[in-house]
Amino acid sequence: MATQHRPGIFICLEGGDGTGKTTQAERLASRLREEGREVVLCRDPGGTALGEEIRNILLHRREIPLCAAAEMLLYMASRAELTEEVIRPALARGSVVVSDRFLTSNLVYQGYAGGLDVEKLRQVGLLAVGGLLPDISIVLDMPADEAVRRIERGFDRLESRGVAYLEKVRDGFLQEAARFADRMTVVRADRTPDAVHESIMRIVRPLLASPRTP
Repeated sequence: MATQHRPGIFICLEGGDGTGKTTQAERLASRLREEGREVVLCRDPGGTALGEEIRNILLHRREIPLCAAAEMLLYMASRAELTEEVIRPALARGSVVVSDRFLTSNLVYQGYAGGLDVEKLRQVGLLAVGGLLPDISIVLDMPADEAVRRIERGFDRLESRGVAYLEKVRDGFLQEAARFADRMTVVRADRTPDAVHESIMRIVRPLLASPRTP
């Protein structure tokens, strides 16, 4: 896991839609708070006034056309504001930040699955967040068709692109996790929520116990 010389800890939950990221991010934050830690829980896109407006356009305003580049840049803008307004200040005061998605989702959805150049996206993404990356990104993984069946609400803009698109999303996450195994790990999400949660806790425990550099 990468050390980026800050007193706080940055944990990200990644994965395709329907894999349980939001549930697991909330459970992780709640567990850590019960243990006496200050936790900031956020979501990407979103988490700020600007980010929530952008999130609504990206996911729910389907009457607004978005080309691939515009879609990607809106995600980057939301994340840039979230990083500066929420994440960096929380890390600076020693908090644990738990984020429901971060840069890897952009690379996967608009790059691996959407056809944009992944490495160019990575460069734009690192510029948007000033080089900040999670200490650990936990990818929740399951077959896309099973994940889609778990989505009980209506599909958003991305989910409505179909199972073939979401299989590319899954493959993109697995490729990124294999490439950056020092700061990414994969957890099987096709199990009970309790089993998934305990797997996540086993992953984050060593990070929580590590001394932090101010």
